Amino acid sequence: MSQNPTKHTKVLIIGSGPAGYTAAVYAARAMLNPILVYGAEPGGQLTTTTDVENYPGFADVIQGPWLMDQMKDQAKAVGTEMIEDHIASVNLKSQPFEAIGDSGQKYTADSIIISTGAQARWLNIKSEQEFRGFGVSACATCDGFFFKDKEVAVVGGGNAAVEEAMFLTKFASKVKLIHRRDSLRAEKMLQKKLMENKKIEIIWDTIIEDVIGDKEPKNVKGIKIKNVKTNKIEEIKVDGLFVAIGHDPATSLFKDQLKMDNEGYLITKPDSTETNVPGVYAAGDVKDKTFRQAVTAAGMGCMAALAVSYTHLTLPTKA
Repeated sequence: MSQNPTKHTKVLIIGSGPAGYTAAVYAARAMLNPILVYGAEPGGQLTTTTDVENYPGFADVIQGPWLMDQMKDQAKAVGTEMIEDHIASVNLKSQPFEAIGDSGQKYTADSIIISTGAQARWLNIKSEQEFRGFGVSACATCDGFFFKDKEVAVVGGGNAAVEEAMFLTKFASKVKLIHRRDSLRAEKMLQKKLMENKKIEIIWDTIIEDVIGDKEPKNVKGIKIKNVKTNKIEEIKVDGLFVAIGHDPATSLFKDQLKMDNEGYLITKPDSTETNVPGVYAAGDVKDKTFRQAVTAAGMGCMAALAVSYTHLTLPTKA
């Protein structure tokens, strides 16, 4: 356990990614001397994304990990203190707020910005992980463009899966929606639109057993599927697989201290990043289950940092 003295800061940013790094840039420029604590996988979901074409400012395709490195370097350059640690517990009951890292380091802060993000749920089959970023994706908005005039599959049965399938019809020649049951959980209005779309085929009572593809260059060629009622296994040709079985926000650390919805996403005030605890803010996918884009996460990081800086302008100076 670390015997280091307590680190105090005006603003502690927990988590990296576009929201955390952007919050750090704005907080540092506001002379708040932020500390950003990042875990074992800094950069969030973009570090597992290959080609990025929809982040403003880049005419050419860029790589997700490269973009995250640039954001991190920018945050450091303007004065953010970066610390690799995993926050194991927080106390938001009184100010200054407290956080304890796995290292044993204690952090105290006048304000906290939470940007711990959310992780897509995966099917947990080996080949799925092997082809992530090479035909397997959890974001149609991010990667649908790459499948123009190609056939793709979407797995899932809720609103997200139906919305992803319909979105992909803008690009793909055919979309196969694969669901393990014989009915969808999605809203009835969405189901009606889905059924009316001639580009979508629904494959019921089916799970994905394997992703098939080439190793060099790495790309998806098809999937192996199994009917759960008949146990029949077959291979179908697709050029891409989109997994849409939900996301899990990284919010367990804040349970019983911050308001969350029934899926665990942090609840903030309307048009704000402020949580139910004054001085604690949430930015990015940890509070956003609708857009989940790097650019919207960055915008929320900016909002949170500016909100903190305005608060410090009105705080009385400590003697």
